[in-house]
Amino acid sequence: MPLISVHDLAAGLNDPGVRILDARFSLADADAGRAAYAHGHIAGAHHLDLNHDLSGPKNDPRLGRHPLPSEAHWQAVLERLGIGPDDRVVVYDAADGAMAAARAWFLFTLCGHAQVSVLDGGLSAWVAHGLPLEYAEAEAPPPSRYPLAYRSDLLISAEELRRALRGNPQAVLLDARAPERFRGDVEPLDTKAGHIPDALNRPFSENLQNGRFKPAAALRAEFATLTAGRSDILLSCGSGVTACHNALALAQAGISGWRLFAPSWSGWIADPENPVATGDAG
Repeated sequence: MPLISVHDLAAGLNDPGVRILDARFSLADADAGRAAYAHGHIAGAHHLDLNHDLSGPKNDPRLGRHPLPSEAHWQAVLERLGIGPDDRVVVYDAADGAMAAARAWFLFTLCGHAQVSVLDGGLSAWVAHGLPLEYAEAEAPPPSRYPLAYRSDLLISAEELRRALRGNPQAVLLDARAPERFRGDVEPLDTKAGHIPDALNRPFSENLQNGRFKPAAALRAEFATLTAGRSDILLSCGSGVTACHNALALAQAGISGWRLFAPSWSGWIADPENPVATGDAG
């Protein structure tokens, strides 16, 4: 399953086939995640950095603020961490999975990794259960060999997105940003405010209840209502990170047929010919 509970992770912590990754990150302070890792992490966890490990170089603004890493980049990260295709991977961040455990989950899913889960409730839930932390840097593992190829069926380009929104009645675009950013009331990060025309707002926070993901049945019902039966579910956010939270929630709900527009809003507005909408929808 896409999510794993604190109880289940604790029970399997000593399994040599389990690989744990700490993906804590803060947009306000790019060094905060690494510092938090040094101040305590789950035993055996290695740190993943959103900017350096889970994103590629910012060579083209049309790819967004957090460009997807290339296949070669992600392969190098996995091999440096000693992760093989058969390993069972668990990723966590501070709490809700949005920064950036869900992004890591998506990248594993994108390369077809069969066993990857996000820790439901993150490190906050682990600590709340009175479980121990480790403070020493995890020992570097022997490098692995992990040839990979991305699944093209999980991604959509800007041109494909424009065509889908114009002419595919089954397409629906869900934007994971907070409502005030979606409407264009505020924009703290990007150069333009608003959203992609015809998008609907599904803030990633609505996937959660008391810091954990809602039950699968509840998520399934909410997405069914929002998408109104449309089967081509397209996902976006500000830079392609929190959109992965909606992807994770869809997977937890057992809903397939979703694709990520990885450049998201920051990449969309880098093309001056792309239209912009404001307000609640449209």
